[in-house]
Amino acid sequence: MIQITPLHPLFASEVTGLDLVTGPDDATFAQIEDAFRRRSVLVFREQAISDEIQIRFSQRFGPLETTKVGTNGAGSHLVVLSNIGPEGQIVPPTSRQMLNNRANQFWHTDSSFKPNPARASMLSARAIPLTGGDTQYCCMRAVYTALPERLRDAVEGRVAIHDYTHSRSRIDPELVTVEERKAVPPVRQAMVLDHGPELGRSLYLGAHAAKVEGMSDDAGRSLIDELMAFATRDRFVYTHQWRPFDLILWDNRAVLHRATPFRGTTEARHMVRTTIAGGGPTVADARAVA
Repeated sequence: MIQITPLHPLFASEVTGLDLVTGPDDATFAQIEDAFRRRSVLVFREQAISDEIQIRFSQRFGPLETTKVGTNGAGSHLVVLSNIGPEGQIVPPTSRQMLNNRANQFWHTDSSFKPNPARASMLSARAIPLTGGDTQYCCMRAVYTALPERLRDAVEGRVAIHDYTHSRSRIDPELVTVEERKAVPPVRQAMVLDHGPELGRSLYLGAHAAKVEGMSDDAGRSLIDELMAFATRDRFVYTHQWRPFDLILWDNRAVLHRATPFRGTTEARHMVRTTIAGGGPTVADARAVA
C-alpha cells in the first residue's frame, strides 16, 4: 500500500511504498494519478530504474513527446540532461551541452515553446553532485490565487509569445542552431490556464515567454518580469535536494521549475527525462505571426 505525504503546504508530495520495477496495479495508479492532479509534483525515492521502465511508467499518464532536434536524446522519448561526455568525462564549460544545462537554471516550463505544450515531465536522478544541482518548483496555481488585483486584471485574456531562441539567447546568442529555429518557431500561449472548478486557474509563464501579444516589447517584458518576480517568492517554492535514484513527476501546466547551480566542471550530474505530451494547445491558434 502506498503512502502520500505532503512536502510543502501548497503542493508537492512524496509517494512511498511503491516499486516501479514491478509497477503499480490499476487501483494504486489511480491513487497516484489523483495525487498528481491535486499536488502537481510527486517524489518517488529509491527508484533504480532503467530507461525502459521510466518510459513505461510515463506512458501510463499519456503519450510521450519525441525529443526535438538539437537536444541530447533527439528522436527518442528521452531527454538526457548531463555534463558527462560520450567517453565518461565531464565536458568543457564552453560546450553546447554545458551551456544548455546553464539555460535550465532559468525558471521555465518544459515545451512551452511548442504549439501543444507538455502536460508533465518525469526526471530520474542517475548521478548527482555532492552539493547543489537541486531542482526548485513553483506552484503557479497558488501564485494566480495570490496575485494582486492589478496583476490579475493585467493577465486576464492575455497571450504571451513563447520562443525557445529567446530563452537560450540569454546564455549565448549562437546557442540555438538554424535547424532548431526552424523546428520550434515562436508560439502563442495563454497567460492563464483554467484547471476546472476544483483546482482553479494558474499563471502560465517561464523563461521562454518573450513578449505579450498586443503590448509593446518594453511593456510586455516589464509585465512578464513583474509577474515572474512575484511568482518565484519563497512561499510558492519547493526545493528538492536530490538523492541517488530519486524520480520526480511534475505538472508543466501548473508549476515552473529550475535547476540550481553546482560545481559542473568537477562534479557529475546525469538526469534522464521523459515528457508527457499535452492534451492540446492553450489557445486556438498557437502559431505566432512572424
